[in-house]
Amino acid sequence: MISFRHILLFALFSFAVNAFSQTVYPKITGYFGIMHPIITINNEQTNVNFRDYYAVGFPTGINLWKNSKIGFSFEVVPNIKVQGASDKVTNILFHPGVLVALGKGYTFAGRAAFESSGRYGFTPVLNKTVIKSENCSYFVAVPLPVRFGNDHPATFTVGFQFGIAF
Repeated sequence: MISFRHILLFALFSFAVNAFSQTVYPKITGYFGIMHPIITINNEQTNVNFRDYYAVGFPTGINLWKNSKIGFSFEVVPNIKVQGASDKVTNILFHPGVLVALGKGYTFAGRAAFESSGRYGFTPVLNKTVIKSENCSYFVAVPLPVRFGNDHPATFTVGFQFGIAF
C-alpha cells in the first residue's frame, strides 16, 4: 500500500535527481592553453612563426557563464619569444571578453586586448570542444588578434590554440 510517506520520499528523490543533473548558473570554469601565432601581417611585412623565431603564449583564464548561452571571460596570457640563443617574455596580455555559445561544442569569444608592450586591440576567437569528459574538456581554437599602438603599424595575426578546461 502506498502511503503519504512513500509519495513524499519519491518526490524528494525525484527533486534531488533533477537538481543535481542540471547545470546551475552562474557557472564558473577555468582553463589553460598553449597558443601559437602562425602568421602576422602588417603593411610593412609578414612574419611567420617557426621560421626565424618561435613565439608561444600561455592563455590562462576564468569563464563566468551567466546562462547556457552567454558569459564573461577574463584571460591573462604571458607570451614568450625564442630567437637564436635568446629567449624572453615579450609581454603579458590582459584579455577580457564576452562568450557566446554557438551550439555543438562551438563558442565565440570577443575579447578586448591590452598588452604590457603598449599595444592594444581586439581578438575574435572561435573555440571548439573536441573531447568532453566528466571532469574536464579539451578544446582547440583559432584566435585572430588585431593590434594597434606603440608606434607600430596595425597587425593581424592568425593563431592556433589548444588547451584544457575544467
